[in-house]
Parts: sequence; structure tokens; C-alpha cells
Amino acid sequence: MTAAPDTDRRSAGGPPPRRRAGQAVLLLGLGAALLVGIALATSLGPVSVPLRETVQVVLHNISSEWFAKPSDPVFAQIVWQFRLPRALLGAVVGAGLAAVGVVLQAVVRNPLADPYLLGVSSGASFGAVLVLVVGSGAAAGLGISSAAFAGALIATLLVYALAQRGGRVTPFRLILAGVSLAYLFQALYGLLLLRANPHDVQGVLTWLFGSLGSTAWSDVGVPAAGVLVGLLYLFTQARPLNSLLGGEETAVSLGLDVARFRIRMLVVTSLMVGVMVAVSGAIAFVGLIIPHLCRMLVGADHRRLLPVAALTGAVFLVLMDLAARTVLEATELPLSIVTAVFGVPFFIWLLRKREVGREARFG
Repeated sequence: MTAAPDTDRRSAGGPPPRRRAGQAVLLLGLGAALLVGIALATSLGPVSVPLRETVQVVLHNISSEWFAKPSDPVFAQIVWQFRLPRALLGAVVGAGLAAVGVVLQAVVRNPLADPYLLGVSSGASFGAVLVLVVGSGAAAGLGISSAAFAGALIATLLVYALAQRGGRVTPFRLILAGVSLAYLFQALYGLLLLRANPHDVQGVLTWLFGSLGSTAWSDVGVPAAGVLVGLLYLFTQARPLNSLLGGEETAVSLGLDVARFRIRMLVVTSLMVGVMVAVSGAIAFVGLIIPHLCRMLVGADHRRLLPVAALTGAVFLVLMDLAARTVLEATELPLSIVTAVFGVPFFIWLLRKREVGREARFG
């Protein structure tokens, strides 16, 4: 109970002016890095587009009255119809996954929590694959996005229910429940793939490992709106999330209904995961490593951590998607393979550098 006054002060008072200035500089830097990443993602590829031409294409499509028409129509089509919506969707999904990882790690008080390890992504994937392979009739008439959300929500509630012991969530039971349900959902959609048309299996498998390859402008609107609304809501919950840093007893002493708050956060994050998985597949490691990296930069205060993690996740996934389609000339790699190549070495370094649990400040 000694952490209660300190936690209360962190929640009640704002950061000092110098820290606020540093936070603003960091956010501006991440925003600039995101713009640079999107510019690179729209310019580089099998057909390289000059950066000046890329900027001209974007500006002309935003306002054709003020900016001249691009000189090369092929470049214009590549940038506007294929690469820009893909880069923007990557930024949206990366921001959403990172923020969801931050919230899940705080809510369940486990530094290993993320949508992938807790089975949420696998549940969403099962719902989406059910529609892709069998048809919407098998999912009570739901579309891909709705089925993915339903699968994510069911997986989250099952994990939460199985992880409880005496009315409290224990980290050990949480990991066991999440891993077990992840394997269960993977087995179920594996069974569906055995029934699928062989010509469709390759596309579904690529989607399951994460891919933004077929992104069009029509795919960006719903995920962007869902993730934006979810992020704005999560930002408003920074103080309750901070109250959990000192433990459940501290949070209760500060007036937080922990059980109800956890359920509310799990529903919101499940909705966000379902919307993202429906358009990108299950992308690993973003929701796991980005929160830890950002805690190293700005600490555990969610008022600073959430916006930094969202921007960092957006930059990270845009660059990973660029690598996925440019590392091998003739093949586009699934995103989870690329994120694992970069994510696993970082996480091993983090484990060797310091205790993850202590870094995450879960007492």
C-alpha cells in the first residue's frame, strides 16, 4: 500500500514543464518519422517513383485545382491506388496494435500480454477464416470484420474467465489460458483450411501471417475510424490505467472498480483487434515489443506512453511492410515473418538487459 500516494500524485498532477517539452519534441519527431516512412513506402518498390513525383501525385489528388497533374500516369496510379492506401493502413494497424498491447499489459498486469500471445488475434483469425472459407452463413450472416470482432471478443472473454482464480487474474494462469486458446483457434481454422479449395489456401495462409498486399482505399476507412475512436477512448483512460500500476488494492483505494474496468478495456481492445485483423491478418510482435520499447523511452505513465506507443507502432509497421515487399524481389513476405525477424532479437536483448517485469513496472 506504500505505492498509493505516489500513484495518486502521478494520476492527479501533470508532468513538469521540462518533461512536457520533451514529450512534445518526441511526439513531433515520431510524427516526422511517420511522414518520412510513408513517403519511403510510397516511393520505393519494384518500380521506384521519385520522391518529388510522389509528393506531386498526393498533392494533386488532394487538390487538383491548386497542384499540377503528375507528368507520368503510371507513377500516379502506383502511388495513389496501390502504395499510399497500403502505407496508411499499415500506420493505422501499427498504431492500434501497439496501443492495444500497452493496455492489455496494464489491465492484466503481465508484461507478456499482447493480442497475439493471449489468443485474441487467433480468435479473430478464426472468425475471419470461417467467413473466407465457409461463407458468411457459417458465422450467422456476419461479414469478415464482424466475424473477426466476434472471434476476438469470445477469445478475450474466455481467456479472462480461465485466468481468474478467486476472483483475481493471475499472470501464470493468464499465459496458460491464452496459449491454450490460441492453439485451439489455430487448430480450428487449420481444420477449415483442410476443407478449403486448394487454390484459395495460399491466399488465406498469406493473410493469416499478416499482409497488406491487396489494400485499396475502400479498406482503409473502417479500420481507420475504428482504431481512431478506440485510441481516443484509450487516451481518456490513462489515469485509471495508471492506478493499476500500484496493484489492484491501490486501484481500489483510488476508487476504481477494477473488475468492471477490465471488462470494459477488454471489450474495447477486442473491437480494435477484430477490425484490424479483418484487413491485415494476425501480425505478431508489434503489440509485444513496442510497449516495452516505449516504456524505456518515456516510462510507465500512460498519459505519455499511449501516444508515443501509437506513433512508434505506426512507424514500425510502415517500415516493416516496406521491408516485406522489397527484401526479396520476386516474393512478398508475410508481415509476421518480418516483424519476428526484427522483434525476436530486440526482445532477447531486452531480456538480457533487464527484467521485463521490472521495466514494465508490474509489481
